[in-house]
Parts: sequence; C-alpha cells; structure tokens
Amino acid sequence: MDSDRLRISCLSFTGAVEDYPFGPEIAVFRVRAPQRAAKPNPGKIFALVRLDVHPPAISLKCDPALAVQLRAANPEITGAWHLNKKHWSSVRLDGALSPGTVLDMIEDSYDLVVASLTAEQRASLGWSAGAP
Repeated sequence: MDSDRLRISCLSFTGAVEDYPFGPEIAVFRVRAPQRAAKPNPGKIFALVRLDVHPPAISLKCDPALAVQLRAANPEITGAWHLNKKHWSSVRLDGALSPGTVLDMIEDSYDLVVASLTAEQRASLGWSAGAP
C-alpha cells in the first residue's frame, strides 16, 4: 500500500484531518469533532504515516490485547517508535499484510479514538452508540 492510498483511507473518516506538526516527513491524521468553544481544537491522533522511508510505515492506535496477538503473528507489526507501545503499533507496509488488513487496522484506530471523545462529540461525528 502506498502513501497516497493511506492518505485517502485516513481522510475518508468523518472529522479526519491531516497536518504535519513534526515536519514534512510525518503525516498526522486526527479526529477533529466540531465544538462550540472558541478555543482551537487540534483533535486526537489516530494515525501517523512516515513518508520519508521506503516502504512507508504507519503508526496506529490498537487495543493492547489485540496488539500482542497481531505482533506475534505478523513481524511487520511492532511497537510504535516514540509512542506508548502498549497502545500504539507500527505497521511496515512492505506488502506482507493485505491492504484489507491495513484498512481494518486504520478503522479500528479511528474507532478507538472516537470512542474516547465525549458523547456530544461522537454524536456530532455521526458515530453511533453501538459502534465499538
């Protein structure tokens, strides 16, 4: 999976925005829910993509128990560099994992972050209470 497809996939989620707070080599994808307050809302990160390496790599939030299983079964999934390795995994996109698996992991990361938002923010994103 290439960087362009990753970008399109990450931005396909409601409220997803992209920025580069760490420089041009790392794309950061956040969930930014609409809010009433006047203060800026940077949003919560659900994915970081290293654009300066080949093959590209993406860091995603992951349920800790699932992260252990995924890392044991897939050598291209490791603890994310400079992030809490219990909650964040890095996925090397060298073709070993199917695009569907990577897309599922991106969606799971987004869902974990949205689940941590307030009920009002989740509702503003159209995220149902029955979602994971």
